[in-house]
Amino acid sequence: MSGDDPGPPGAGASQDPDGPEGSVSDFGISARHAAVTHRRPPAPGHAGLDDPRFLVAAELRRMTTALVGRPIPDDDLRKAALSLAAVAEQFEAAAGPGRRQRLEPDPEGHPQDFFPTSPVIGYANPVAPPVKVQVAEGGGLEGTAYFDYQYEGPPTCVHGGVIAMVFDELLGAANIAAGCPGMTGTLTIRYRNPTPLRTELRLEARCVGRQGRKVTTWGGISRGDDLLAEAEGIFIELVPERFLRVVTAHAGDQPPGLAP
Repeated sequence: MSGDDPGPPGAGASQDPDGPEGSVSDFGISARHAAVTHRRPPAPGHAGLDDPRFLVAAELRRMTTALVGRPIPDDDLRKAALSLAAVAEQFEAAAGPGRRQRLEPDPEGHPQDFFPTSPVIGYANPVAPPVKVQVAEGGGLEGTAYFDYQYEGPPTCVHGGVIAMVFDELLGAANIAAGCPGMTGTLTIRYRNPTPLRTELRLEARCVGRQGRKVTTWGGISRGDDLLAEAEGIFIELVPERFLRVVTAHAGDQPPGLAP
């Protein structure tokens, strides 16, 4: 684990104008000017590994890994496409109207449960590796990741855009666990060494400071003691009324049945 501090947090940040207070939310709504705290780690484990969505997503990951990274005869691919088309039709016919409700994460709960459909940590999302996270004993988050063929950028290396997405999620989850959620303002990434595919990697993230509504958070990805990439993010706390306006505007742009 790297013990390096990324430097003075929040340099150049200024106090934001006063605004109404709000409750903790997965969308960056929190009590204004709350202290950066480290909560007692929740009980280990996360909910619902027997959730049927998780089971379906796991099989889709297996298929994606084979499709992207393994030589498969064209005839087998054509047969699989026909079978998958039938399954997709079955899913669409069984689906109810609208979209599945997103539940607000519990900051006191296990961080793996914050976003079950996340493309990074969500066991219900086949796009996710998924990255496994938990609250670290000393505060912040720690976790592991294993990126298979579908996450490849340069040969044998994880795509840099995937690493950026993972950091955005990891730092945001660390903020939720610390009681200071926010929306990403800036995310600065230093790619120190190429990150290898199909290798067990270690992740860490922690809040390092706060000025007004700006929260500074650091994260790292390592293989053993070798720090491969690190990131510093500035996250902006949103008061409920402002974020409600954002969600309402986005919902108005959604096709019928897909609005949140």
